[in-house]
Amino acid sequence: MEKAGRGGDGAPRGPVLHIVVVGFHHKKGCQVEFSYPPLIPGDGHDSHALPEEWKYLPFLALPDGAHNYQEDTVFFHLPPRNGNGTTVYGISCYRQIEAKALKVRQADITRETVQKSVCVLSKLPLYGLLQAKLQLITHAYFEEKDFSQISILKELYEHMNSSLGGGSLEGSQVYLGLSPRDLVLHFRHKVLILFKLILLEKKVLFYISPVNKLVGALMTLLSLFPGMIEHGLSDCSQYRPRKSMSEDAGLQESNPSADDFVSVSAPGISSTNLGTVKKITVGHHGGDAAITTEESLFQVENSNNKEQEPRDTNQYLKLPLRPSPESSESDWETLDPNVLEDHALKEKEQEESEQTNSFPKDSVPADSPPITVQPQANTGQVVLVPGLISGLEEDQYGMPLAIFTKGYLCLPYMALQQHHLLSDVTVRGFVAGATNILFRQQKHLSDAIVEVEDALVQIHDPDLRKLLNPTTADLRFADYLVRHVTENRDDVFLDGTGWEGGDEWIRAQFAIYIHALLAATVQLDNEKILSDYGTTFVTAWKNTHNYRVWNSNRHPALTEINPNHPFQGQYSVSDMKLRFSHSVQNSERGKKIGNVMVTTSRNVVQTGKAVDKLYQMR
Repeated sequence: MEKAGRGGDGAPRGPVLHIVVVGFHHKKGCQVEFSYPPLIPGDGHDSHALPEEWKYLPFLALPDGAHNYQEDTVFFHLPPRNGNGTTVYGISCYRQIEAKALKVRQADITRETVQKSVCVLSKLPLYGLLQAKLQLITHAYFEEKDFSQISILKELYEHMNSSLGGGSLEGSQVYLGLSPRDLVLHFRHKVLILFKLILLEKKVLFYISPVNKLVGALMTLLSLFPGMIEHGLSDCSQYRPRKSMSEDAGLQESNPSADDFVSVSAPGISSTNLGTVKKITVGHHGGDAAITTEESLFQVENSNNKEQEPRDTNQYLKLPLRPSPESSESDWETLDPNVLEDHALKEKEQEESEQTNSFPKDSVPADSPPITVQPQANTGQVVLVPGLISGLEEDQYGMPLAIFTKGYLCLPYMALQQHHLLSDVTVRGFVAGATNILFRQQKHLSDAIVEVEDALVQIHDPDLRKLLNPTTADLRFADYLVRHVTENRDDVFLDGTGWEGGDEWIRAQFAIYIHALLAATVQLDNEKILSDYGTTFVTAWKNTHNYRVWNSNRHPALTEINPNHPFQGQYSVSDMKLRFSHSVQNSERGKKIGNVMVTTSRNVVQTGKAVDKLYQMR
């Protein structure tokens, strides 16, 4: 990370790349109105031009349905510029104000309300910390009631870089605003199902509105994976924006040309039968986005008054009927076996070389191949080293797992214009969030849909549901979490800050769980141990990219980890109650039985009261 300083142009250098203002124009739709420094070097601060990699920035910073809320917060990820580098983390604070309240009203403001977002683009995933600072500045910016006053935004850029320039990703500041307590209270035992679902690298779509609830739930879940927020997302947005009409053409009411259409291709998958790939284009027509394809799935007409709904991107939507080819996922080579074999061979040669030449442990010849030897856990220090294959900064246990690498995306908020990524054959999976109901209706494009509002996890494939069905030991673990969180729920002094049942305690329990699971997979004669985690689940997990990367390296610290499930033990009556409770909450038949039991109990009570009253009257 670069230290804060002053560049040749006098601007501070640090983790914050840009401060951006995105507004909604009544004719042009969402557009960048201000950026400091300019998004494209040499342009002015008021330029609307966007780098090709960041063409979706306006739609991410100013989300669908924003007009329904006075304010909102968005976390989003952008791909690196020029094809190299790491993920760019975006935090956007949206607000709207009545146009008549402005002190200075520009000529192009023709609607009753003005919608704008102030956005920070950062090299560090400090979501909550940057959000807290950004909310204050956004409030002050709107209180000016004159959006030409941009000095406060330039000061924000300088302040953030000077205050964060020498900062570190270690510590509680990374998790500010992400509450596992709230997540466990809301999803209860289903948190573990979601945890395992991501371990399997499935296509998971989160759905709820407004956006702040969406991104909060999604990123909090990822914070349960050790080291994931700090070091595991650097490769999570490596996608190619769809080539479409140029910016100028996209802002005009004109018919798309032949260049506006593009077919998705995967050059590296020659053996895959791609079938027919639909052609999609996105354009703006009078402020409303239009998406068309060769085939029509459905068409949604906007019957509401445009004055009341200035941000309706769903006026006409036609999406491809066919999902990505089934063979694309199986044919996608997530990790070249030769890489693992070459790496293992190099490790063996390195060991033989050290034994032959008697090199000290801390003295390795300069021409030797790089090798990651993790420090022991009892050193008391967390040492991060670059993973040879994952490229991520790993600790002594191999954390974070290389889940969000090699085409597996993490998009906390996904704009409608990014819909094509769900069926792109170059994307092998995703964890994404959406507020537009059209995403939820496209069930064939995902393996699971998480209805955040109702804490409902819809897994479409029956085999996948069976594979993720929690074991008795898993149910005990989930119940243990829920009990400790609910017991401390009403404690004013310890709410969210105490150790047992607190946010850090919950993360520690999941760290214990994943460490034990990893240790169990490398044990000999481990069938009985693995059965507590779910034998079929572990078998499926071993075939994922993240496990193969982890297993390709040595992690000596795991030798000190007990591989047994933290909640192993003999089956008891309490386990039967847990299993029954789980069945009632998750199966349709169980829910019906539960509802009947509740209704029957209520009727029995009411009947008893009526009988008592009749008896008293006599």
